Amino acid sequence: MQSLGNHILVEITGCNPQVMNDVAFIEQTMVDSATIAGATVINSSFHHFSPYGVSGVVVIQESHLAIHTWPEYGYAAVDLFTCGDEVDAWKAFDFLKESFGAKNYSALEMNRGAIKMLSRMDVDLESLRSTVEDNIGKETIERNIWFTDKDDSQALSLRYKKQLFKEKSDFQEVKILDTYRYGKMLTIDQMVMTTEKDEAHYHEMIAHPAMFSHGNVKNVLVIGGGDGGTVREVLKHKSVEKVTMVEIDEVVIKACKQFLPTIASEFDNPKLEVIIADGISFVQNANEQEYDLVLVDGSDPVGPAKGLFSKKFFLNCKRILKERGILVAQGESPKFNESVFVELNATFQEIFGVEKTKLSLFNVPSYPTGIWSFQWGVKGQIEPTLVNFSLVNDVSFIEDLKYYNEAIHLSSFALPNYVRKMIGNKTIEKVYDEL
Repeated sequence: MQSLGNHILVEITGCNPQVMNDVAFIEQTMVDSATIAGATVINSSFHHFSPYGVSGVVVIQESHLAIHTWPEYGYAAVDLFTCGDEVDAWKAFDFLKESFGAKNYSALEMNRGAIKMLSRMDVDLESLRSTVEDNIGKETIERNIWFTDKDDSQALSLRYKKQLFKEKSDFQEVKILDTYRYGKMLTIDQMVMTTEKDEAHYHEMIAHPAMFSHGNVKNVLVIGGGDGGTVREVLKHKSVEKVTMVEIDEVVIKACKQFLPTIASEFDNPKLEVIIADGISFVQNANEQEYDLVLVDGSDPVGPAKGLFSKKFFLNCKRILKERGILVAQGESPKFNESVFVELNATFQEIFGVEKTKLSLFNVPSYPTGIWSFQWGVKGQIEPTLVNFSLVNDVSFIEDLKYYNEAIHLSSFALPNYVRKMIGNKTIEKVYDEL
């Protein structure tokens, strides 16, 4: 042995961007490459960065294998460092370039710790070494795979056990991940949509405040909401006669029915009609004054959900509301997507008027920054902050809810000073154009 370690620096180019952005696939491939090379895997730690990019390391008994990807360039930088003569890192290299479908690649090999340049020290190695018994019986490695949802300056990361579902539909990439802290989680295009642990925060707050504020909702339209949580909450109200859910992507429904059954629990309810279609077109063609309540349960304004943030769409939502009705839309965060949050509120003020535009804040720990909002547009004599719960008949189920109650209802409309200042300027500098 001429050196203590062998170091191979690898550049892989011309890879499929989807592969370079798939943290679960990359983690498994890196672990497999270490095994093929003859290494003993100890643990792995991998992070996905939203919207794209993966970093990770596989720690082996003989040192490590590390990677970082740039999907937008189809590029990966790989670091293979091994000690001793038992591991052949070139086997790992060959496996990685084949698995990633690389069109081009390069590698630079270096010997590290040349024996001729080193002198062995007189050290009691037994005092530095863990006992053999500490490592006996470990049949599985510890794997750390992380999902990260971020913008340019902040991020939320969740560690997960494994990927349960992944499918690229005609519109977006849908995944179900099994996380350690939040249970199973739905992501769309690398953004957190909902988790088992805190989904009730969102779904109860999009439905119950509006239902109780109106007092007699019979006909409900839900745009989006393919996980099923919103319709589940709406259907708890006895006054409801019909719910129409328009979801553009049936893959979301399929995934949630299979892996999130407690959320997608009411798809067989006879009061529910599910329509797989574009919600924007559906609203445009719907009859005037058709619905008591319209709930827009969409994702962030990218991909197929972008049109759900346009002025034209919300004008049509107002048109199809009855003379006494409520529109509630996913309103983004005043701490994460600040510009969209402000622009959306300004759009509602223009369409419904300042006094008929309401804003509700609530807490969702798995969403970036933890604070989120619903934007309200009201028609007719409805005041959400003046609900008299003593006159409401259908409240028996409230005590079984996880987040919503009477106090939460009222307090969600109490806005912090910084939010008041954000939406206080009635001058609309920018509103989404009609798409």
